[in-house]
Amino acid sequence: MPSSRFASAHRYALVSVSALVLAAAAGIFGYSRAVANISLDDAAGASAAAPSTSTDDAQSGSGILLGLAREAMHDGRLVAPAGSNAYEFYLSVLQLEPENPTARDALRESFPRAAEEIERTINHKDLEEARREIDLLHEFDSNNFTLALLGGKLSAARTIVMKQHEAEAERIRQAAEMGSTAK
Repeated sequence: MPSSRFASAHRYALVSVSALVLAAAAGIFGYSRAVANISLDDAAGASAAAPSTSTDDAQSGSGILLGLAREAMHDGRLVAPAGSNAYEFYLSVLQLEPENPTARDALRESFPRAAEEIERTINHKDLEEARREIDLLHEFDSNNFTLALLGGKLSAARTIVMKQHEAEAERIRQAAEMGSTAK
């Protein structure tokens, strides 16, 4: 559970830093656009355009995140690596704009592929990464039955690994006892 909280904290920190960077980029973009549009004769017209900057900031932030998500999808980074995958970018868009249809559709449509990737991660015995990825999908759709199945498979894989470690420890202990009685 602590790694899950760490992953969530890491994700929220990533979202916060991303939002700050996006806000700064939008501010710089807005400022440079305002400077370019201001003429010496029409300073009043420039002050009338200022109220729309807040809406532009949110839209440009989501636009940047959507672009990063599309790039991650194109590169095959659906749920991994942590901090630079399509699912995290799309979830960040939903934190900025909870009803964003592009992000919602992309997450819904890519869910089956993401579940397949998680199953492969479990099969490769990368169990901590699999837990992080399951938690990631859980943020989008906590009631999905596939996640319950993946959670069960992850639990079974952890049990198998634990039993393998216990058997190896017992074998080492027996070998040590045999070595000490032979002396």
